[in-house]
Amino acid sequence: MRHNKLKAGIVLLACAAASLPAVAEQAAGNKMSPEMQAQMAKMSPEMKQQIMSYSPELRQKVMGLSPDIRATMNRIHGQHTRKSNQLTLRQVMQEILSEYQGIAAALAVDNAEQAADSARRLANHRIPKGGLLPYFPLDKMNSTDMAVLPAMNDAVEGSAIRLAEAAEKGDMAKAATHMSDIMSGCVACHQKFRGIPGVTEQLISPAGDKAK
Repeated sequence: MRHNKLKAGIVLLACAAASLPAVAEQAAGNKMSPEMQAQMAKMSPEMKQQIMSYSPELRQKVMGLSPDIRATMNRIHGQHTRKSNQLTLRQVMQEILSEYQGIAAALAVDNAEQAADSARRLANHRIPKGGLLPYFPLDKMNSTDMAVLPAMNDAVEGSAIRLAEAAEKGDMAKAATHMSDIMSGCVACHQKFRGIPGVTEQLISPAGDKAK
């Protein structure tokens, strides 16, 4: 019995020793420079929590963004009262599409209340778990590419608010004009940051070119 306990203790020590490199690697990855710590000190508690959940690579990219871009992201997050700890960005996008379809259905039957409600829900869509930043491609995570966000956000969410205001005034014709603005903003954002769904560079066509 005593021999078995000693043997079990040796096994546990060996397992603990084997895990030390992984723990050290994780700690090194989470270590922040003094400059990064100073930037974190100026952030809201919510933004701090989000950044600490990012991978070290993403965290470095985010901290490298210009103050203006980070302020823009803070402002966008702050405008949304609905935040999820479970939903991914894809699921949020499905909700946005559903709200857009609800607006179209309401406009078709002159239902101003439904049009306004759906538009305001679209504008105040849920923020996915981790915030928006983890879902951007890392190669686009720079101040130049991210500088288009304010215009895109206004095209989608701003147009949705303007549509709701027009519907609430009973001006359904004017409300309808904002539908194309919303969709144009969605398409522009997808082309910039998402690419074409289903396209892969890992397939070779018979001609030897990458499948598209």
